[in-house]
Amino acid sequence: METRKVQQTGGSTYIISLPKQWAEKVGIKTGMRVSIQAQPDGKLLIDPILEGRTIKTKKIDVTGYEAKALERDIIAAYLYGYDRMEFSSKRILAEQKQVIRKVCYKLIGPEIIEESSNCVVMQDLLNPNELHIKKGLHRMFLITGSMQKDAIRALKTVDHDLALDVSQRDDEVDRLFLLISKQFRSVLCGGKMPDSSETSIEEYHDFRMAATPLERIADHSQRIANVASKIKEPIREDVMDVIEDLNNTYMELVKQAVDSLYSADTSLANQAIDNIDGIRLRVTELHASILKLESHEIMISLGTIVDSLLRIGDLGSNIAEIAINSAIKDK
Repeated sequence: METRKVQQTGGSTYIISLPKQWAEKVGIKTGMRVSIQAQPDGKLLIDPILEGRTIKTKKIDVTGYEAKALERDIIAAYLYGYDRMEFSSKRILAEQKQVIRKVCYKLIGPEIIEESSNCVVMQDLLNPNELHIKKGLHRMFLITGSMQKDAIRALKTVDHDLALDVSQRDDEVDRLFLLISKQFRSVLCGGKMPDSSETSIEEYHDFRMAATPLERIADHSQRIANVASKIKEPIREDVMDVIEDLNNTYMELVKQAVDSLYSADTSLANQAIDNIDGIRLRVTELHASILKLESHEIMISLGTIVDSLLRIGDLGSNIAEIAINSAIKDK
């Protein structure tokens, strides 16, 4: 670490010199401009403003690529922060093009801008300054909450179309999760934070951590919807009432956990954790009621649903714990 002496010039301006080795490394020369951003923790972020900065390009020869491997590599390149991906081969197979289009749909920002028989070009058109991680996480929470609510409604009303709609919404949660992951990785690698005046790098870390349990809650809501799509007859009313009540309780507690993260309220976070732990007895009683049902098929299906609800509660506790860890610095 280097230090610099602060000097005063003109009676009102403080100045420091920039390390020559760093300036040469990033391409700064005499007369060029740099941007300076104040961080919430009092630090200053100095970022070189370079005209015509090179677009990060990843070239992938898809010859012999299997579909799953190609999909994983595209997502990895997106998370790494490549602005442009160029796929080439003597002849790109129709199946490979289908994978590229499918993954492009899964990601926020990239669009296919060129396509021919031997080349496909995907470019990220998202302006990173438009992304605010707090808004992205809140959007994830809203979609996840609607999925959880509608999955139980589809089960109660035997609405297979609604169950399918819930499953499809999981794609949107996944897209937001990948976008948040990409942005956080960019920040870790020295990238410019889009909302640095409002969010510190520590908060970026905590919100990225909270995105994982939210994404998994969406997966469990999708799991419930998949079970609901196969149910052919209404669930016995007394059992369904308990499931619905338990789901509403978990939804409210997950909301408390998320609210505690945004408000840095450790009291609310601890309350959410205690309440989640306190309703495990109700889950045990519900399992006992399910075992008394006559249909083994329904018994297994509802067992899967109750297991997902229990896991949703545990994931809500994880978010509340992240909120406590995040807020401790302000105590």
